[in-house]
Order: sequence, then C-alpha cells, then structure tokens
Amino acid sequence: MYFNLVKIFMPTAVAFFLGLFFTPFATHFFYKYKMWKKYSRSIGATNSDFQKINNEKEELKTPRVGGIIIWISVLTTVLIFYLVSIFFPGANSTELNFLSRNQTLIPLFTLLIGSLIGLWDDFIQIYGTGKFARDDKSWRKWKIFIIAFMSLFIGLWFFYKLGLTSIHIPFGGDINLDILIIPFFIIVALATFSGGVIDGIDGLSGGVLASIFGAYSAIAYVNHQMDIAAFAGVITGAILAFLWFNIPPARFYMGETGIMGLTLTLATLAFLTDSVLILPVVALPLVLTSLSVILQIASKKLRGGKRLFRLAPLHHHFEAIGWSPYKVTMRFWIFSTLFAIIGIILAVISR
Repeated sequence: MYFNLVKIFMPTAVAFFLGLFFTPFATHFFYKYKMWKKYSRSIGATNSDFQKINNEKEELKTPRVGGIIIWISVLTTVLIFYLVSIFFPGANSTELNFLSRNQTLIPLFTLLIGSLIGLWDDFIQIYGTGKFARDDKSWRKWKIFIIAFMSLFIGLWFFYKLGLTSIHIPFGGDINLDILIIPFFIIVALATFSGGVIDGIDGLSGGVLASIFGAYSAIAYVNHQMDIAAFAGVITGAILAFLWFNIPPARFYMGETGIMGLTLTLATLAFLTDSVLILPVVALPLVLTSLSVILQIASKKLRGGKRLFRLAPLHHHFEAIGWSPYKVTMRFWIFSTLFAIIGIILAVISR
C-alpha cells in the first residue's frame, strides 16, 4: 500500500520539478521566436462586453504554446522511470516504472499525438496567413474532423486490443455496448475537447485541469490501476508546474498543444478507469463551459439574436458582469476541486 503511494507521488513530484526546470529555457525560446497569435480575437468583434474585457495588447505579446512544458515534462518523467527500470533492474525500480501496454501506453500516445496536432494548430495561428490563421469556422470544422479521426483510432484500440466493450453505470452495474463503444468514445472525446474553451483567463485552465487529473489519479488508485494512477499524477504535476508560471500575469498560455492533448487524454483515462459516466461530474467546469457556448449559439439562432449570457464561454460572462479575472479564476478552482472530490466519492461508492 505505502509503496503504491510512493509510485504515484514520486513521479508526480519529478514531473513538477522537471516542469519548473524546463520553463526558463522554453520561455526564452517562446519569446525569441515570437510564438504568439498574429490576430487578436477582438478583430471584427462588435460586442461591447467582449471589447471591455479583452486585453489585445497582452494577447498579442504572450506566447500561446505553454502546453509544450506539460507534455515534455510528462514524456521525460515516463522515460526516466522506464530507463531506470531497464538500466538498474530490481524489484523497486521495476515496480516504479508505470509504462505498461494495458494501462498507460494508449493514454501516453493520445497525449503526445494530440499535443503535436495541437502544436501544429498553434503554429498555423502564429506563423500562418489567411482565414486559418484567424481560427475561422472552416478550420474549426477541420479540427473536429481530426479529433474524431484520432478518437476512432483510440476506440478501435479499446475494442480490438484491450477488449473494452462495456461501461459502468454508477449504482446500476455494467452495460455492454459491444462495437458501439467506438462511436461512444468518439462522442465523449469530442465533448471533452469542446470544454477546452476554458483556456481563456490567466491560470484558469491549469487550475481546473490539475484538479480533474488529480481526481482521476485517485480514482485509478481506488481501482488498483496503479500505472494509470501514476500517469495521471504525472500529468497533474506537470500541469502544476505550468500553472506556476501561468498565474496572472501569465508568462504564456496553454494553447492547443496543451488543451487538445489533455482533453483527449482525459477522455481516454475516463474509459480506462471505467468511470466515463462520472466524467461529467469530475469535469463539471468543462461541461458548463462548453454548454454555455452551445446555449449561447442556440439562443441567438432561436431567439432572433438574443443572448442568454452576456458573453460565452461562461467565465467571460462573469467578467462581463463585473467579476475580476482573479475572482473568476479562484472561484472556478474552488468549484473544480469540490466536484473533483465529489466525483472521487461517486466512483468509490457507486461500485
């Protein structure tokens, strides 16, 4: 039992300190090559509330690829513990290695591929020209297609390689989906990715995602999936290192290279821990953020342009009604931590 806790917390701490170590070098690189958006979100904006809260000067001078620090820290931590188990074989070093085919190989793959595709998206908006560089609707449709294609591959791996065919219904047993597990994963992955719009205020996404991945580390621990617990802990530690420098005023933003990789990995971990129906509770801030955008669009179309919120996503609504960015961020952190705890409790008692 105690060694299992060491297996989780030691890599978590290593990932955190690696992130702190990498950041000064990464920051120098980010600013040297001016890795920030070329076009502000305020271009063409007519909403007075948006113009009031948008800091165009800050947005166009702050690098948007800070998520690199997260996945580089995770990858380095995984390699360190794997190589130690290879070159210094022994009971303890082997046990501390958390890279395994049935638990962590696919989420690690998801994190890296999703992050690299997200980095490509960031580079388009940093160095590109034309409508794609402005993240227009046509490019967003392409991103949805890319996410769906990646999710199809992961769903196929779940079904054919891991034999995953059912999901657990809290307090209600299991339901067998058979091959329908594949499209169901695609839907969940797209829904989780849509919550990535929470990356809109300094420190907001980092604090929220750290709580969510920390919760999944605890859920995996309760399920005796120690490799997944360690992996989710490592992601948590890397996010906390990112957050150290992302609190206001942010030294960099997470960008798509962070959001895309993390949200896809989150959906993957939810399936691997058989707690996908608890995901909306653990990740409730992401759900509400995504839902606020959907409701805002529906309201405009169905109510003749009338808005349901002053602004969407939800965190910008609170800014528009007078909350300071600090207040929004801190309250979202509290809210996220609370529902992460509730999600852990549900995962434990619903079996």
